[in-house]
Amino acid sequence: MYQKIAEIGAKAFGKARFFKVGFNLSPMYRRSTAKIIEVDEEMTFVRTRLPISYKNKNYVGSIFGGSLFAAVDPIPMVQLINLLDSQYVVWDKSAEIYFRAPAREDVYADFSYSQEELQDIRRAVEAEYETEIVKVTQLTSKDRSKVYCEVRKTIYVASKAHYKAKLAARRAKRNR
Repeated sequence: MYQKIAEIGAKAFGKARFFKVGFNLSPMYRRSTAKIIEVDEEMTFVRTRLPISYKNKNYVGSIFGGSLFAAVDPIPMVQLINLLDSQYVVWDKSAEIYFRAPAREDVYADFSYSQEELQDIRRAVEAEYETEIVKVTQLTSKDRSKVYCEVRKTIYVASKAHYKAKLAARRAKRNR
């Protein structure tokens, strides 16, 4: 459903603008209390802000760890889906969160993919049909001087043809 809405919205408003607006209006992301505040035209850079509020404060007055993670969780995968073309399958595979300090102020996170990184992903998939990458995102103070936590996400990328064949093989094995 979200992909179909994104296709229509991207045609009407532009891909980057709709990415920002669509995420910020999406019920699943709104519940994190974070907002995307910046997306460059190429969609290689995204910045989010998670304001501290009564909706996300924990027992000791800092931002709840689940809110910190939820503010970061969907961005790297969905951003990568939008940067690669439709011949690729992109999935989150795993995630780890490392808390560094209690967040008692608004926190910010930057997400970026370089053109070189995108080329490396394409080359790896071309050579091996699938690959995994690790994206590290830090949640920081506005001026980036303080790191509150770090999220490491492992993202799986495969050619659509390889992924379909892999699923078919799994189904066949199960049905034996």
